[in-house]
Amino acid sequence: MAATKVTTAEFEEKVLKSDVPVLVDFWADWCGPCKMLSPIVNEIADSADGFKVMSVNADEEPELLTRYGVRAIPTLIVFKNGEPAKQSVGFVPKEQVLDLLK
Repeated sequence: MAATKVTTAEFEEKVLKSDVPVLVDFWADWCGPCKMLSPIVNEIADSADGFKVMSVNADEEPELLTRYGVRAIPTLIVFKNGEPAKQSVGFVPKEQVLDLLK
C-alpha cells in the first residue's frame, strides 16, 4: 500500500482532523528527487503504525503548497493535531524521514 493521494478538498478531513500524526509528501511527476524519495515514502506507508502517510501532487494541488509555504519539492510535513509539526525539504534517507515522525 503506497501513500494515499489527498486533494485540497479532502485535506481537512484526512489530514487536519486525523487523530494520529500524518506524514504528507508534496511531490511532482517531473521532479527527480521526488522520484528518489517516493519509494522510501511508500515503504514507510506500508509499515505505518500509529500514523498515516499521504501524498499531494504539487501540480494538481497548488493551493495546498501556498497554504503551507511549500516552495521546493519534495517537501515532507508531519501534521499533528491539525498543525504542521516538523518539515523536511529535498531528498533525505529513510532514517531521516522516520525521525520526523518521532
